[in-house]
Amino acid sequence: MQDSRTHTFHIPVLGLAFSIDTPIRVARYGISSVISIVDDILIEQMRKHYCSLHGEPYTPISPTDDDHRAQRITEYLNLVQRIVRSQMEKLKASTFEIGSDIVKYFEMLPDRSPLKALYHVMVQATDAGFKARLQQELRTGIVAGAIDVNIMTKLNKSNAGTGGAELPPEYSDALAALRGFAKSKLNSSVVLSAGLNPRLYSYLSECREFLPDTHGKLQKRIVLKVSDHRSASVQGKFLAKKGIWISEYRIESGLNCGGHAFPTDGLLLGPILEEFKLKKQDLVAELHDVYCTALRERGLDPPQMPFSVLFTVQGGIGTAGEDRFLRQYYHVDGTGWGSPFLLVPEATNLDDDTRQRLASAQQHDFYLSDASPLGIPFNNLRGSASEHQARRRAEAGKPGSPCIKKYLVTNTEFTDQPICTASRQYQTLKIKQLKSLNLPPVELREKIEAVTLKACLCEDLAATVSITSHTNGTALPPAVAICPGPNIAYFSRICSLEEMVGHIYGRTQLLSFLDRPNMFISELRLYTDYLKKELKRKVDSFTAKEQKHFSQFKANLLDGIAYYKALIPKLSEEAEQYREQMREELLKLEQELLDVMIPVARV
Repeated sequence: MQDSRTHTFHIPVLGLAFSIDTPIRVARYGISSVISIVDDILIEQMRKHYCSLHGEPYTPISPTDDDHRAQRITEYLNLVQRIVRSQMEKLKASTFEIGSDIVKYFEMLPDRSPLKALYHVMVQATDAGFKARLQQELRTGIVAGAIDVNIMTKLNKSNAGTGGAELPPEYSDALAALRGFAKSKLNSSVVLSAGLNPRLYSYLSECREFLPDTHGKLQKRIVLKVSDHRSASVQGKFLAKKGIWISEYRIESGLNCGGHAFPTDGLLLGPILEEFKLKKQDLVAELHDVYCTALRERGLDPPQMPFSVLFTVQGGIGTAGEDRFLRQYYHVDGTGWGSPFLLVPEATNLDDDTRQRLASAQQHDFYLSDASPLGIPFNNLRGSASEHQARRRAEAGKPGSPCIKKYLVTNTEFTDQPICTASRQYQTLKIKQLKSLNLPPVELREKIEAVTLKACLCEDLAATVSITSHTNGTALPPAVAICPGPNIAYFSRICSLEEMVGHIYGRTQLLSFLDRPNMFISELRLYTDYLKKELKRKVDSFTAKEQKHFSQFKANLLDGIAYYKALIPKLSEEAEQYREQMREELLKLEQELLDVMIPVARV
């Protein structure tokens, strides 16, 4: 099923703050993007900011208001929609002259777009009447990019009311966020990431907004971010049985991505896409049968034909050739370009200092860290303000953060109520415990450092907004955390929106290293290093289960290498030198993996 959107790419969710207002920045140019709706405090801050900028009345939604989290999200999304609609009206009414928004809209379109072809005919037309008719036709064809939202399904903390009593499950973080989107006026999608959450998925079926309307159309749609075909099938069936249709499967590399990383068991992106290519029609047909049965049980008329399903891919794409190959060879409906847009001030919300740090950083500055309080690998930038703040607090004898927002409270090691491992409360208790164990000095220092490196992601991933919107209000500058994918290392300058879009479509060249490895090779390198790191971490306590897991992990990587060897000749548009380089890198990584020894389990 082909995507009807204007562009062949979208901008995925970027942290908490970096894409929080991206639709306001790029939707009028037909570019789709995703807002995180995890942090309602940040969202309320942004609503106040944009109400002021656009002269709209602002009435605060207090934490004591009933269902305040959902209300804040609904009102902000409605505000974003109003702003984008106003921008679209102005763009459509603008004149076709150099520098105008309407010219910018058409100039950025992909070259093979029928609308772009019509635009070129209009530009070259000499008859005034004919030119005017074409301009009117072009204005009619202008479409805004989608204003989609993201919920990380693991973030579903239960909440208490003003009296301290726990609120019903529907007031938990993820469910309230979903309700906020459902009640908004948007006709768009919620992207669900980080795996299956039974409570959230069950609640979805209670939201009438995700069921077909009286015309048999879906006004609110579901996008699943998945790592492999099995995940897509399991989650798709779970939701189909509840009468919920999945409109898009957004396939993401397990390691060659930004934010939290969810590594597969050594399954690589190429073989994963191959499986989707071969099985996606069967998947859609199977889910359609399950979905129709569920709708009938609810007394609803099922669609005779399956609703449209898109399959898109993201994670580490860096060249127009890679983008084109993914769409043409694997028949995906679109691609996601995330981290490179952190270098585009027109597209993302990021303070100048952090953006400049990204532009000047080298490959070794980007790494997979243990900084997340969730215990999930987290992409990081060495020397970030967030990292420095964590170290300063530890050195001053006050490790951890005050933990104000409490979105990541999951640990009950020392308390009855969950607390965050990045909090001052947890780190103080944990360090006290470690010091009581009489550990050797070197081991004690290492364990304490592992505790204090946890970052307050709730605050630090949102801190850039306080700088860019001038709403900090404190003496100290906020400590910004940034979580780009490693692919950004090959982009080393701040650029315009037109330049980045031009790079995606092959009209310009933004890579700072022309010998950049193919995206599949980069991911394979990340997985090889990850395997080695995990084996080293487990060496003192290797179980039979872990031995089986890592043996299969290694085998999957070797199978992936065999797949890529067979794929190289199909890179028909690439130069032979490029293909030969890929062969050499595959052979080198293959030997490196063959040399990796899986320890024998200790009895």
